[in-house]
Amino acid sequence: QVQLVESGGGLVQAGGSLIVSCVVSGDTASFNVIGWYRQAPGKERELVAAISNGGSTNYAASVRGRFTIARGSAKNTVYLQMNSLEPEDTAVYYCNADPTRSLLAVIAGYPGKYWGQGTQVTVSS
Repeated sequence: QVQLVESGGGLVQAGGSLIVSCVVSGDTASFNVIGWYRQAPGKERELVAAISNGGSTNYAASVRGRFTIARGSAKNTVYLQMNSLEPEDTAVYYCNADPTRSLLAVIAGYPGKYWGQGTQVTVSS
């Protein structure tokens, strides 16, 4: 059984920063790709950023240069540093992980197998 636990969401003013974290635990020893998706009201879930086991990263164009994804020192922990937040970043942010899927597959539109419950990020104008 695999569990993804997100934390760190909240309310912030436009221009502010937040860090959300994801801890992945379970039967699988490692996860080849861990990513963050978000879903705003009335919109489809979209890939925000993802990182491979080797450290390769990918970002949505809308967040590139403002968000940074990184693996933590603890195994299977991933952080998403969000700077210069905009009201358009308001969404529920979901952690996603897969033990074998490649980063390229995730970028191509194939999310990993496992999802977290999500954490709300609200950016006020």
